[in-house]
Amino acid sequence: MTQDELKRAVGQAAVDYILPHLYADSIIGVGTGSTANCFIDALANVRHQFAGAVASSDASAKRLRDHGIDVFDLNSTGNLEFYIDGADEINGVLEMIKGGGAALTREKIVAAAAKQFICVADESKCVKQLGAFPLPIEVIPMARSYIAREVVKLGGDPVYRQGVVTDNGNHIIDVHNLNITDARALEQQLNQLPGVVTNGLFALRRADVLLLGTAAGVQTRTVG
Repeated sequence: MTQDELKRAVGQAAVDYILPHLYADSIIGVGTGSTANCFIDALANVRHQFAGAVASSDASAKRLRDHGIDVFDLNSTGNLEFYIDGADEINGVLEMIKGGGAALTREKIVAAAAKQFICVADESKCVKQLGAFPLPIEVIPMARSYIAREVVKLGGDPVYRQGVVTDNGNHIIDVHNLNITDARALEQQLNQLPGVVTNGLFALRRADVLLLGTAAGVQTRTVG
């Protein structure tokens, strides 16, 4: 199977996973990126079986609306039953690096509001140790150079993602060559730097379920 076929397979698998638990008033958290888009496309086929979705980016909100799915503001919904999103990297305990699409802050907010976080990914995203994929950090614009200097002290190589402004009006620094041995501790450490909105480590709120697209079919993985 091609990578696109794997993404479509896990998108459909996520719909099949949540469908038995959906009700007419259910609102689903939806992520951002190419694999999340495949989930949105599959979700459109059952759009009459739930109330709508909360999107983690303007791009996902547009795609949902284009499919006739109502999009809600998280402030009006309360907690969500499910959040479905992809990953740039995911390890064996379902900790992730996310943010390649610059939507990490809203993704982290929606994930925090969901009872169950379902990650959809193809097997190329599985790693033994996080960090080969550059770690995105969303920063307040005036803090960009300061945060870059602090990241260098931690052993990382920061690169300003030029021309990218997040949906929140902020900038992205991508940190290369980090040796991430304790993702939870590093996530906390980076978030404590003044000017950091959040970073792309999803370790404190990791995935509960991984639906992994492989050549042999979609596998379901959990921790514990």
